[in-house]
Amino acid sequence: MATAPRSLDTISLCSTVSSCPDRNGFYGGFQRTDKPKEPLSKAQIIAREKKWLYMIENWSTYMSKNYKKIRDRCRKGIPKSVRPKAWFYLSGAYLLKKKNPNVYSELLEKPGNPTTIEEIKKDKHRQFPFHEMFLDEQKVGQIELFNVLKAYSIYNPKVGFCQAQAPIAAFLLMHLPAEDAFWVFVSVCDVYLQDYFIPGLEVIQNDAGILEGLLKKTCPPVYRHLQKHKVEPLLYMTDWFLCAMTRTLPWETLLRVWDCFLAEGIRVIFKVALVIIGASLSRHKVRKTCTGLCETLEVLRSPEEHIVEEEFIINNMMRLNLRVEDFQIEHTRQKARRAKQKAQQEAESGGHRRNMPTL
Repeated sequence: MATAPRSLDTISLCSTVSSCPDRNGFYGGFQRTDKPKEPLSKAQIIAREKKWLYMIENWSTYMSKNYKKIRDRCRKGIPKSVRPKAWFYLSGAYLLKKKNPNVYSELLEKPGNPTTIEEIKKDKHRQFPFHEMFLDEQKVGQIELFNVLKAYSIYNPKVGFCQAQAPIAAFLLMHLPAEDAFWVFVSVCDVYLQDYFIPGLEVIQNDAGILEGLLKKTCPPVYRHLQKHKVEPLLYMTDWFLCAMTRTLPWETLLRVWDCFLAEGIRVIFKVALVIIGASLSRHKVRKTCTGLCETLEVLRSPEEHIVEEEFIINNMMRLNLRVEDFQIEHTRQKARRAKQKAQQEAESGGHRRNMPTL
C-alpha cells in the first residue's frame, strides 16, 4: 500500500530518510522512488525535445490553430528538459510576466498583511519535508516558498493565503525559477482553480457534486456503494482538488498529470479522481470488506500502489467515456441544485423571522 500523504507531517524525518536523494531530490517520504524510470532511446528523447522547442517558438500559432497537437503531446508526457518552459507557456504565465514587468520584485518589497505573513511562516516548513530544497529554513526552497506565497497574498488580497496553496507553490518551485513559478502559481490559483481558495469553499462543494454525478455515469456500482454508506465526496476529494494532487500521487505520476492539467484544466483532476475511486472500489470483494464509512474512506485515502502508478492513471484517464459536454451538464445541474437549496434556506429563514414573537 502507498504511504498516505496525510501522514507526512507526522513522520520522523531521521527515521525514514535515505543517505542520498533520488533522481527527483527526495530523501524519503511516499514520493521518493528508487525504481529506475523506463528509459526512452536517446533518439526518441531528442526528437520529442525538438518538437516541443519548435512548438514553443511558434506558440501563438499552435494555440490558435493546432491546440489538439499541444494537448496530444502533453498526454504523451513532456520531456523533462523542456517541462519548465512548457509549463510556463501552457499556463499562460509567460503572458502574465510580460504584462507585469518588475511586479514580482515590487511585491516582495511590500510588508503584506501581518496575520497572513505569520500563517505563511508557520506553514512553509510542512511542504515536502523530505525534498532537498525544503529540508530546513536555510534552504533556498523555504525562502522562495515564503516569497511566492507572500507575493501572491498581496497580489490577490481577496484570496490572501490558504494552506492548500502551499504544496502547489512548493511543487512549482522545484521546476521553475522563483519569478516564473510565481506567475504559474497566479495562473493556477486564479484561472485553473478559480475561487477554490476563497473562504466558504463554495466552488469545491459544487465540484464535489459534479464528481458524484460523473461517478454515477462512469462507475455505477461504486457510486451506489458510496451512497449506501453515506460517503460524501468532500470527505475524500477535498485535498485532491485543493492541492491539485500534489500531496496524493507518486512523483512521476504527478508530473504526467500536471502536463495534462496545464493543457486541459480542472477536468484532468476530475478524471484522476474518478480513476482512483473506480479502481480502488471496483472489485466486489473490496466493497464487501468496506462495511461502513470509515473502511471505505481508508481505501480511498490510501489507494493501492499500482492504482497511482504513472501508466495506470494516464491510460485509464484516457479510457474514461466522458465528453466535455458531460462536465458541462453536471456543472449546470449542480449549479441549479445549489441555487434551489439556497432559495429554500432563505425561504425557511424568512418564515422563521416572520413567526418570531415581536416585543
